[in-house]
Amino acid sequence: MIPQDFIDQLLSRVDIVDVVDRYVPLKKAGQNYMACCPFHKEKSPSFTVSPTKQFYHCFGCGAHGSAIGFVMEYQGLPFVDAVKNLAEGIGLQVPQERAANPEASRAAREKQLSLESALSQAAAYYKQQLKSAVNAISYLKGRGLTGEIAARFGLGYAPGDWQNLQAVFSEYLNPALLESGLVIEAEDTGRRYDRFRDRVMFPIRNQRGAIIGFGGRVLGKGEPKYLNSPETPLFEKGRELYGLYEARQAIRHANAVLVVEGYMDVVALAQYGVEYAVATLGTATTGEHVRKLLRHADQVYFCFDGDKAGQKAAWRALENCLPQLVDGKALHFLFLPQEHDPDSYIREHGRDAFEAALREQSIPLSAYFTRELTASVDLSSPEGRAELIKQAKPLLDQIAAPMLGYIIKKRLAELAQMEVDEIDMLMGHSRPERKGRREYRLPRESTRPASTPIMRKQIRDVLMNPEWALAIQIRENEIYEGEMAALVAIIERVQASEQLPSCAVLAEGFRHTEHESIIDSVLQDSQLRSEEFINPNELDRENFMLGFDKLMDRYDDELVSTLSNKGYEHLSQEELQLLRTLLARRMRPTPAS
Repeated sequence: MIPQDFIDQLLSRVDIVDVVDRYVPLKKAGQNYMACCPFHKEKSPSFTVSPTKQFYHCFGCGAHGSAIGFVMEYQGLPFVDAVKNLAEGIGLQVPQERAANPEASRAAREKQLSLESALSQAAAYYKQQLKSAVNAISYLKGRGLTGEIAARFGLGYAPGDWQNLQAVFSEYLNPALLESGLVIEAEDTGRRYDRFRDRVMFPIRNQRGAIIGFGGRVLGKGEPKYLNSPETPLFEKGRELYGLYEARQAIRHANAVLVVEGYMDVVALAQYGVEYAVATLGTATTGEHVRKLLRHADQVYFCFDGDKAGQKAAWRALENCLPQLVDGKALHFLFLPQEHDPDSYIREHGRDAFEAALREQSIPLSAYFTRELTASVDLSSPEGRAELIKQAKPLLDQIAAPMLGYIIKKRLAELAQMEVDEIDMLMGHSRPERKGRREYRLPRESTRPASTPIMRKQIRDVLMNPEWALAIQIRENEIYEGEMAALVAIIERVQASEQLPSCAVLAEGFRHTEHESIIDSVLQDSQLRSEEFINPNELDRENFMLGFDKLMDRYDDELVSTLSNKGYEHLSQEELQLLRTLLARRMRPTPAS
């Protein structure tokens, strides 16, 4: 974990205008800066960067955040890597929070650098060897590849001898060669030899561009046809995607990413102009793959062969996608004719035909999900419809996108000749009672007041104007929950800070906490219009203060009502004391004005 005070220090030292301007040219517009949004296509600028709030917001697609959030979104990096990226740019060393063993941490970092250096040297060697490898050059030309595309992906060649890397490394017994997967050590003799021999080499890069492993395609009839680096401290197949580093700009431009199964598919597609393709590394698509893909694009296409193996791989990919689904992002499945893979299809039919197939023949995840589940059941019989719900239940439970999940469930309910509520009951989910007029009273087991527009506006106001929190007096000895707890936490964070935090610092300060989703939701609220980025006046500040007092009074009233309805005999000692405090506060005389 990175210490929070370092995050605050980092955000206070970087200027979001400078950070964004490195990637997207900004133009001054009053107090703020504007540009066309880099995260969706638009003709007129709706992307705003506020230097005072150190925050960006797109009024077209809703993208928003701090300098850290921008780097995460633009480069597709996880939080820690984005922090390191920004810190390196201003010469800060990222510390580790409460490191149990600083020496161990330093050793781990040194090992990482050692392995990356070894892989980089090997890649340079393989690339040099390709220039004189007639058989490898002939193979690549036969696949329609040019020298330019081979250079772009850093393709190389590993000669057929057993210890080629002795020519690269003065110490062939260097532990880094073994730990990086470049060499294999025989168990019986301890003799070392190169893992990759007589193969076309495909360097695998992480999102920083560092080489973390290789894939090697055999020339001739050797087995296996494709050989990957083993799992290492740098390389985990279930987390990495081949070609993602090279494709990141094309993915951003298309707002789409195509997932294929082989290295050569990625390179061949790029050769023909489809530059937004990536490949899994000899493993099924994992949940981590899907999370990474959805950070980069709103449209994800999976391309599989149309044979049984392709169908099986596609269904497995779908299962791993379900827990990662996000409303507003779409996944599609394309099945090519059995005689083709993406490489052969685009070489035979060309880019336009391939992309037309993506658009017109791919199946949305929801349709593929329903098609596969209904294919093996008889919907004309009650038994078949019951089997459909039985098979769907464990899959529906995994769908993370609530709106898409409901739509899929509704479609299955129609096919099973049932209501959605009835499916919920059969799946063990509670069914809402319908007794005339709907009740909005708080449930007895909770003391959490309902969300209200005024509460969300208060959160938004204090995020945008942290100095307003300094005049607020928080009532002690109360139980704050939900959005009220988030509001109070923000105010207390401002009051406890030695230096007034910006909106960006506040938002980042609550990342990975129970308040993160509420704060993010508020910042995404459609009511967040351009005037929020203009400095407010004194009347706005007074309205915030009055609104907070009214909110606290109403919060007290709702807590009194909830606790009273629960019954004194059912209250805990803490709840009973809280009720007494609230009732006593009600009885205090109002100060004369």
